[in-house]
Amino acid sequence: MQSDLSNFKKKTPTQEKKQKLLDKIKSNLLQKLVCPLRDEATNLVFGKGNSNADILFIGEAPGEKEDLQGIPFVGRAGKELDQLLHSINLSLEDVYIANILKYRPPKNRDPKKDEIKNHTPYLIEQIKAIKPKVICTLGNFSTKFVLSKFNPDEMKKIEGVSNLHGKPVNIKIDKLTFKVVPLYHPAAMLYRPKLRGALKKDFKKINKVIKKDN
Repeated sequence: MQSDLSNFKKKTPTQEKKQKLLDKIKSNLLQKLVCPLRDEATNLVFGKGNSNADILFIGEAPGEKEDLQGIPFVGRAGKELDQLLHSINLSLEDVYIANILKYRPPKNRDPKKDEIKNHTPYLIEQIKAIKPKVICTLGNFSTKFVLSKFNPDEMKKIEGVSNLHGKPVNIKIDKLTFKVVPLYHPAAMLYRPKLRGALKKDFKKINKVIKKDN
């Protein structure tokens, strides 16, 4: 477990370069994204974490607490994710977390196709900037979206996370190839405690995928 001083570690040149790219993407999003969700949301929830992370987690959309704080995965789901990371000797400071949508849909409803299409270019730019070794999709929606090659029109053709969890899949974004590991959403453990065992096993698989890539 890392100490509080880890927040003050000097960034490597690679990390600084990637962070500048992410800052530019965020700035472009704020300037150019036209989305009705923006008018109803409290904050932009762009992403958080290590810009040079080996692992990128992708969720569906911000919830109420995320919208209020402008940070993804706060509250109970964030605590569950942190505990799962600690089980493989990592912390939230070692990974990067982003959502498909950067603004909260009203009453946490499912994202609409046009909303997804508006936000997708920015998510893809985040992935290309970070260049993670593994992309972990959190939950059914995120899994279907990423494995449909970021095409909401094709999501219905993809199996659900209950069949795909823990099974690495290769996807291509432009000329880059990424390994995707579908996962149950950590929040699912709050109402289905039996999923904790499956999630712990799947997190161990993430470590194996990274080690194979080294």
